[in-house]
Amino acid sequence: MEFDKIIKRLRIVLSDNNYAQKIYDKDIASALNLEAQYFAVMKKRKKIPFKEIAIFCNKNNISINWILFESN
Repeated sequence: MEFDKIIKRLRIVLSDNNYAQKIYDKDIASALNLEAQYFAVMKKRKKIPFKEIAIFCNKNNISINWILFESN
């Protein structure tokens, strides 16, 4: 499980939902209900926000297995 790959899949979901051309880290932080500065620290440390991803997936009816492991 790699932080960068998980964030890439979150970007895909957010860009599909928002029709945005570019999804920034602040957009991901907002979607996960995290402060942008805290998300930046997590990104630097490669710490995966499992709880926030689980809540996001549940709320948006997205497979957490796909986000975390790229499997259905």
